[in-house]
Amino acid sequence: MNNLIKCISRCVIFVSLVLGLSALIISCSSGKKENQVPAKAVPVTVATAIQRDVPVQVHAIGNAEAYSTVSVKPQIGGELSRVYFKGGQYVKKGAMLFLIDPRPYEAALRQAEANLVRDTVQAENASVDAQRYAELFKKGYVAREQYDQMRTNADALEAVVKADKAAVENARLQLGYCYIRNPIDGLTGSLIVNQGNIVKANPDTAIVVINQIIPIYVDFSVPEEELPDIKRYMAAGKLKVEAVIPNTETKVGGELTFIDNTVNTATGTIMLKATFPNKDRTLWPGQFVDVVLTLTTQPNAVVVPSQAVQTGQAGSYVFIVKPDLTVELRQVASGRTYDREVVIEKGIQTGEKVVTDGQLQLLPGTKVEIKKAGMPESSVR
Repeated sequence: MNNLIKCISRCVIFVSLVLGLSALIISCSSGKKENQVPAKAVPVTVATAIQRDVPVQVHAIGNAEAYSTVSVKPQIGGELSRVYFKGGQYVKKGAMLFLIDPRPYEAALRQAEANLVRDTVQAENASVDAQRYAELFKKGYVAREQYDQMRTNADALEAVVKADKAAVENARLQLGYCYIRNPIDGLTGSLIVNQGNIVKANPDTAIVVINQIIPIYVDFSVPEEELPDIKRYMAAGKLKVEAVIPNTETKVGGELTFIDNTVNTATGTIMLKATFPNKDRTLWPGQFVDVVLTLTTQPNAVVVPSQAVQTGQAGSYVFIVKPDLTVELRQVASGRTYDREVVIEKGIQTGEKVVTDGQLQLLPGTKVEIKKAGMPESSVR
């Protein structure tokens, strides 16, 4: 009996020791958690939402096109005696381009002029005879048939003179076609026929093509839903268009001058044309450019850097940095993008700070540390 009592006492003491040790461990663990160092703030870069006037623009890809194009074809046949330019040369209006051997046409003109002189003399003589016979007919000295014959002969020779004059004019015109002059200020293309070759009148292929590039057109197409705004703003005044040459900083200014009369049903777009002065010949026919059409300006728009705006399941959002350096996730309504900035239609006030880098590490309420743009994280810890 005594042994049983001793055994029970030992068990009670053992259990008490175990419970006390457990309580001590729990107490230590609790105290350790209470004394634990909080997590470090997340380094982020921020920007301030500001107000500014933002242009409302339409962007497209355009193609430069010659303002006018002339295909030079000879109007007469003959030997190409001389070429006055080199392919690719810029030629002024009225400058000589080609000379077709004029000698056969000069001879034809001299012959036509000689025929005119001969027939003019005969017509004058016939007219005098007709007048003489008219007087004799009135006095009854000659029969009416003789007078009518003289009058008819004079009229016929007068008609021959008119035909000779027309032949002279035609010969001069043919001779003039020997001297081919430039009809526009423009840039010549490749020379198809070289000096010394025989050309024919109105060939199937032009002997040279000239493009007018001062001024120059740029064609571009925009979605048809942009058409109402374009027509509305164009009715109020001229619309500025800027052509940017890809991979360069070169920009050329012009204005919208043409809206096509039909929407392309296959693509749902409409073709527009802008005219550029192009005095320094920056734009070249066939060249592709980035086109920026400015419709109007949105005043006092709230803008933030485009990298601040993120996209989630509920739409666009940004992280706002509050005064206590914690972040708030806020849904926003974003508008147009201009110069790497986004117009915020709703959700942000001017002066609020938005996170522009480091969003992947953030949750609502996360503590942040603001670092300068471009500074490595190790330098701010």
